Amino acid sequence: MKKILFITPPFHAGVVEVAGSWVPLYYVYLAGAVRAAKFEAEIYDAMTKNVGYHEIGKKLMESKPDFVAVSAITCTSIDAIKVIELAKELNPEVKTIMGGVHSTFMYEELFSLTEGLDYIVCGEGEITLPELLTSVRDGRDLNGVKGIVYKDKGRIFKTEGREYIHNLDNLPMAWDLLDWSDYTYFILPGSRLGAISTSRGCEKECTFCSQQKFWGRTWRARSPEDLIREMEELSKKYKVNVVLLTDDYPTPDRERWERFLDLLIERDLDIKILMETRAGDIIRDRDILHKYKKAGIIHIYVGTEATEQTSLDYIKKDLSIEESREALRLLREYGIITETSMILGFPDETMDSIERTLRLAIDFNPDFAHFLAIAPWPYADIYEELKDYIEVYDYRKYNLIDPVIRPKNMTIDDIDKAIVDCYRAFYMNKYAEIMEDGDEFKKDYMLTSMKLMMSNSFIKKKIGQLGSMPEEVRQIIDSP
Repeated sequence: MKKILFITPPFHAGVVEVAGSWVPLYYVYLAGAVRAAKFEAEIYDAMTKNVGYHEIGKKLMESKPDFVAVSAITCTSIDAIKVIELAKELNPEVKTIMGGVHSTFMYEELFSLTEGLDYIVCGEGEITLPELLTSVRDGRDLNGVKGIVYKDKGRIFKTEGREYIHNLDNLPMAWDLLDWSDYTYFILPGSRLGAISTSRGCEKECTFCSQQKFWGRTWRARSPEDLIREMEELSKKYKVNVVLLTDDYPTPDRERWERFLDLLIERDLDIKILMETRAGDIIRDRDILHKYKKAGIIHIYVGTEATEQTSLDYIKKDLSIEESREALRLLREYGIITETSMILGFPDETMDSIERTLRLAIDFNPDFAHFLAIAPWPYADIYEELKDYIEVYDYRKYNLIDPVIRPKNMTIDDIDKAIVDCYRAFYMNKYAEIMEDGDEFKKDYMLTSMKLMMSNSFIKKKIGQLGSMPEEVRQIIDSP
């Protein structure tokens, strides 16, 4: 039986990893699909294990796979290339495969950057990948496999696109291949963190987003019954007690979403749920927000992105400032922890516009706010409008943390410092509010989160680069 080894590139950005160690859910789906096609599969989560290329090399020698697969978004693409080049160095006969958002759109560039890449899977992989493996194993013509790109005798060939999977229920999944001791939500000590995708895609037009592009502005959903089946499996078989809903937009179908909430309440699985959705859906659901709370949803990210309507309209966010404010207010009313982000660094950005963004972010009063640097994915709709302002071309920096765009009237360093200043000002204000909060769960949750953010994430490094750590930040880190 031929074996495929899935490896996460050992890339680290800081913001996301500060809260938890996250399941590589896409590998769980793909490994399940290839096993159903009679291939052996392994998952090595180098990112979560916090190991480097030495350890990856040892795993490759130990596993002896016939195929090595990596998935890449833009900021992880360089490390993904290094993984497959290492695999080829250790075994020139191994076949290497890349997938993911960046690979789907930037295949020509990827093939130009390395000789170690054999195949790219474009888009959804559960059908394409097993067909590709089978065709390679059996020596069949690859032109018959939809949704791939490959190189033959110096020429790049792209086959016909793959149709989306119509029914997402009951897809085979390889949960047993994960090292479950790796996955925890740091904010809740002792927790075991799982993940579920309730739907795929988004029909919105946000020009900075990779997801609407990747899924062709479509949205497909799993049934509430199938979701509950999987939640029960994670709870009973793998002792998962915190679940991240990984999809960007799980709630557009109100009837389906409420059915899912009702089933969660009925089954009473004692699982805490983290999720994100759009502000408009929170407002729509104001009459059932009590069900969100009762179903176990404790933390919701609402993508506000900006505090000025002109910026929202520029990125086609289909959102108003007042909707953002009202959605966050409603969630606070029901005791659900809120998180949002503001994107800084557009070409017309100024210190005054950043100051206005900070003031309004404080006025919005989410529990968590992130101040992110716009990243022009090279395949995103907004790229053409931003390309003349790009000053940094290292894809590792396209992580929403490091500025890569130079505004007309600011420098890259100005944006970098402004981001840190916004974090510091927001959380100093938030710290005082937290200390007076009467909800002990929320208070502990917020204080733990802030300590993790200030002491373990990129912001500590950035503060250090810009000067000594402010005394008020140190007080948060050192508080009991």
